[in-house]
Amino acid sequence: MSHHLDSPLARQDPRLDISDVYLFRGAGATVFVMNANPLSGPGGFHPEARYEFRIDTDGDVVEDRAYVVTFGAEDAEGDQDLQVRRLDGADARDRSAPGTVVAEGRTRQEIGGSGGVRVWAGPAADPFYVNGAVVGAVKEAVATGTAVDLSAVDYGTAANLFAGTNVRAIVLEIPDGEFGTPEIGFWGTTALATDAGGWRQINRCATPLVNTIFNPDDSERASDYNTTHPSEDATLYGPLVTDLVAKAVAAAGTSDDPEAYARKVAGAIFPDVLRYRIGTPADFGFAGRNGRGLTERAPEVMFALVLGTAVPLGIDAGSAAGEPGSEFPYLAPPV
Repeated sequence: MSHHLDSPLARQDPRLDISDVYLFRGAGATVFVMNANPLSGPGGFHPEARYEFRIDTDGDVVEDRAYVVTFGAEDAEGDQDLQVRRLDGADARDRSAPGTVVAEGRTRQEIGGSGGVRVWAGPAADPFYVNGAVVGAVKEAVATGTAVDLSAVDYGTAANLFAGTNVRAIVLEIPDGEFGTPEIGFWGTTALATDAGGWRQINRCATPLVNTIFNPDDSERASDYNTTHPSEDATLYGPLVTDLVAKAVAAAGTSDDPEAYARKVAGAIFPDVLRYRIGTPADFGFAGRNGRGLTERAPEVMFALVLGTAVPLGIDAGSAAGEPGSEFPYLAPPV
């Protein structure tokens, strides 16, 4: 899986669990997607939470812009009011800052906001696809420092683990000129209001499968990862990832210098943000990563990077729960 229910903290309320984020060129603007509440979880968006799109415009892994989406209570049909606020500079890093309202409306409606912003939120088919047996084999290899063993994978009956499931998606489209820079970094977070006042970060997501591959989903480490900031990644998680990758690569014999290769992998993954060149096609690929499109082979890219060898899924985007469209809001309707 990508980041579907990836920690004990995320599983406490799946409405706050970010399964994936995407960043790509839309029909004339830059598109950000945050998918939450995976596996067709009940309920909509949490009415006491913030769904935060955090954007770094100068490459220092500190957010310079944030778009914060909040929701009202569900009505009898399951629809909710929503509001999008924009925060800039230091306010983008301050959850107590009020920001400026740029869009308001209801879920399942295409909403036009100020400055060319468009937003849509609601149920959608999950575009992520993965072979559960393959991701299990990769996790086992990394956790135990052994060569990946695909002997138990039946490629003749390969299927998408998330076929037929939905997410709750937020699609935010922003005009290219709003960023004032040729390249941005992006990560998504959710935060929940606390009884004592203030906010508690519950989840974060950028590069697919990072938490899934390196942090066992029943561990406190997985929950901790979701509550930290990308600027801390190299210090907090770089040594761990380097050690895990080096052992798995050494066992598989896929590098002449496992330690050097592992350091390269940690440097490629951290800080955990999606980098994107404004106005260009997204390409989450083997040769390089630029944003992330809705139908890309992200698991195979990540597995090859981590293990230094090709790890085929046996499935492709045709096995996803739905086929994305070329027009806003881009995601396939719920199944």
